[in-house]
Amino acid sequence: MKAIVNVFLKEGVLDPQGKAVHHALASLGFNDTKDVRVGKQIVLELTTTDMAKAEAEVKEMCETLLANTVIEDYSIEIA
Repeated sequence: MKAIVNVFLKEGVLDPQGKAVHHALASLGFNDTKDVRVGKQIVLELTTTDMAKAEAEVKEMCETLLANTVIEDYSIEIA
């Protein structure tokens, strides 16, 4: 079973990397971009086949290590 975790800065938290990408896109002529937020994606290969257990375990991983929940949000997709 695979878990995909997307981690991104909370709204209102300054995203300097996103601003840099936004500026670079504009300088390349892509002017229809209103805002850019940069995050990270973590793909986990799990051994469990229990969907509920997998989701609970990955949520605990996010809360403990994978995301800084003070400034970051995350979403989990179990595939």
